[in-house]
Amino acid sequence: MVFDADYIPPKGIIRDLALAFLDPEVRVVMGRVIPLNISRNLLTRSFDLERIGGYQVDQQARYNLKLIPQYRGTVGGFRKELILKLGGFNPKILAEDTELTIKAYINGVKVCYMNRAECYEEAPETWHVRAKQIRRWSRGHNQVMFRYLIPLIKSPYLSLRKKIDGVFLLCVYLVSALFLLGLIDSIILFFLGEMQILSSSFFIFLAAYNSCGNFAPFYEIGLGAILDGVTYRIFLLPLLLFNFFFNMWYSSLGFFDALIDLITKRDPTWHKTERFRNGEEINCC
Repeated sequence: MVFDADYIPPKGIIRDLALAFLDPEVRVVMGRVIPLNISRNLLTRSFDLERIGGYQVDQQARYNLKLIPQYRGTVGGFRKELILKLGGFNPKILAEDTELTIKAYINGVKVCYMNRAECYEEAPETWHVRAKQIRRWSRGHNQVMFRYLIPLIKSPYLSLRKKIDGVFLLCVYLVSALFLLGLIDSIILFFLGEMQILSSSFFIFLAAYNSCGNFAPFYEIGLGAILDGVTYRIFLLPLLLFNFFFNMWYSSLGFFDALIDLITKRDPTWHKTERFRNGEEINCC
């Protein structure tokens, strides 16, 4: 069982997670993450919204649709023999949880998501700390993408649906870099007078993508807030537009970090996320 240093496991969660292993096919299990300090500032509140959509809706939907729910490296567990069979963890990959998820599915291993197994985490309280966290996540995730994209596509254990979902999962941080490059390119072409969006069918595609693709996280967050009974938090959704560009920038930096790692063979450096809780808060919880 694994819990990050900034997490506070509630009573009984180890038992709840262990129940998943009653199914002999389950080798990895993941619970739900809930931010503890959401009332600190606007950043922690927006972070909470991302968690609501990411776990209550996205992870649960992937599991219900028999796609690829992701083991997130904390609030979960795995069988020891699985790790030994897969060759252990690679210390040069920053996203060991994503690597374990992909390696497990490539080898036909079942991953279980348990939404009711809730654990509390400490959300970053400053934008500087959040930026470094996003950049590290993106860097590690893209390391896994470079290494396992082709093996995932070739895996004999995955259906076509799971392979498509796996490709989307691996490329999630790549999208930010592509979007950023496309945005810069569009601005340049606009001022050069070479972009005629309204006169082409591309405008229809762009509108459809922004409505159903780019805004999908907003739909997930809204639905998750309804399921959690915290509909008043939906009023913060417009503020996530700033988060979108903030995340896009630092996710893109993380992608280019991973790309440089791949080209130069350099070893990445782990940057620990700063903690904000004091001893009194820990004792109270």
